[in-house]
Amino acid sequence: MSAPAANRPKTGVFSPGRAQIPQRTLRTDNWLKAPIWTDLGFAAFVIYATVRAFQRDHFFVPQYHYLTPFYSPCLSKACGEASDFWPQILPATGPLSLLPYAFLSLPFLLLFRLTCYYYRGAYYRSVWQSPTACAVAEPHAKYTGETRFPLIIQNTHRYFFYIAGIISIINTYDAIVAFHSETGPGGFGFGLGNIILVGNVVMLWVYTISCHSCRHVTGGRLKHFSKHPVRYWIWTQVSKLNTRHKLYAWITLGTLMFTDFYVMLVASGTISDLRFVG
Repeated sequence: MSAPAANRPKTGVFSPGRAQIPQRTLRTDNWLKAPIWTDLGFAAFVIYATVRAFQRDHFFVPQYHYLTPFYSPCLSKACGEASDFWPQILPATGPLSLLPYAFLSLPFLLLFRLTCYYYRGAYYRSVWQSPTACAVAEPHAKYTGETRFPLIIQNTHRYFFYIAGIISIINTYDAIVAFHSETGPGGFGFGLGNIILVGNVVMLWVYTISCHSCRHVTGGRLKHFSKHPVRYWIWTQVSKLNTRHKLYAWITLGTLMFTDFYVMLVASGTISDLRFVG
């Protein structure tokens, strides 16, 4: 049912000068379902990731060198062997020890996803409500695009893309180091955790490479594709991945949580890693 004219907010499509349509929407389907599920999905990841980032335990399995991506690179002196490659700049005690051990990388990863083209479309609808759904009146009196705070921050996405690429390299290093086992033949080890870590890294690379900014890096500003056959080929491959960027965005949220959860279970002694070699 539509709200009485006297009680209807004078904003958005109900502002003076806009077409006077009494109904909020003529849609008959359950248009709230998609934004609600999106909100729940985002909330689940944010809550889990926040708790784990500040938990500061059960993040590393020394005998198999399993390091959860939520703690990589691990920059605290409390990281021990988990930070044998990265400088340990956070003290193990005191106020600064309360910071997440990966405090340098986590904000950039968050901003990379927050400014991602898919995530923008998702939370613009589910959180910002601009609009909540197609053909549904939005509550905002006017639309200024990404020219004012806070949405102007979205224009920094291309820079966070470069940083995300560096962090993906770090995660790749962690996955490779995890093939070292103290009990395996020649120091080599292979278990279920390795499969999970590598699978997560592969999906992180797929998500990162399928980014719209990556398309621009590989093929943007070219006036003649015929003069740049290599870049054109790379651009076409990235474009194929880009068509499923939304899918990869959700998959990587799942693989990040699953990888962290598995490492946490093994590190805490709740379960044992299924070993194939070493």
